[in-house]
Order: sequence, then C-alpha cells, then structure tokens
Amino acid sequence: MIEHVSYFRVMYPDTDKMGTVHHSNYARYYETARWELFRAIGIPYQMIETAGYMMPVISMNMRFLKTTRYDEQLTVRTCLKGIRGPRVSFSYKLYNTNSELINEADTELAFVKSDTFKPCAVPPFVTNAIQKHLLHSSTHASN
Repeated sequence: MIEHVSYFRVMYPDTDKMGTVHHSNYARYYETARWELFRAIGIPYQMIETAGYMMPVISMNMRFLKTTRYDEQLTVRTCLKGIRGPRVSFSYKLYNTNSELINEADTELAFVKSDTFKPCAVPPFVTNAIQKHLLHSSTHASN
C-alpha cells in the first residue's frame, strides 16, 4: 500500500553482553520507522493524539534472521499494508550495512479514543492523508 524507508545506526546501548542488538530494540526501531512513514504522508503522531486518538500495538510478530552489532547502519523498509475497521497493519524488513535481511516483522495497531480507550474507526484525516498519498504516488508513477 504505502512504503517508506528509514535509516538507523546501532548505538552502543542497543547492544547486549553478546555484543549484538538486544531483541527488545527491534520494536523501538519499528515504532520509529512506522511514525516516520506517517510523518512522510503528513500525519505526525502528535496530530493523532491532539485529535483525541491513540494507536496501541495489539499484535507484533518478529523473525530474527541474522544478528547485527554496534555502529551498523540499518535500513528499515516499512509498509502500511492495510486498514480494517479500527486496525492498521504494517510490515517491516530490516537490512544491515551489507543489504542483508536481518529481521522481518508485522505489527497491528488499533485506533482508540483517548478518553475511553475504546476502539473506533480510523479518523477521516488519516484515511484522507493515506488516499491523497496513494493518489499522488500513482500520478507520479504513471508520468
């Protein structure tokens, strides 16, 4: 649906006693990449919260393929896969400096109202931004 590329450098505190990135940091990398995708289509997360919504993660699945170490340059390809009711699905592919796939993940988030924490439809300003981006992307692709 919508793709975005983000870049990270592995920081020393991200590593564990084995000298590799601790598994808990992958969730943080993917969260940052997901919000950069939203920011790229005109929706900074602060806008979502200011409008009275939150987006908790309701599922996360990761596949660890290779390890990575301090100071590696990482590339995350994030894809907004779809929206179904209040749910928004993302997939991620994480590559190391040598362009080797080191991790894959899928997450699902849900829109909830901040005051009730009850699931709700995706706000129109979000769906409008997604549709506008898709229209803009398809217009540029056909030129």
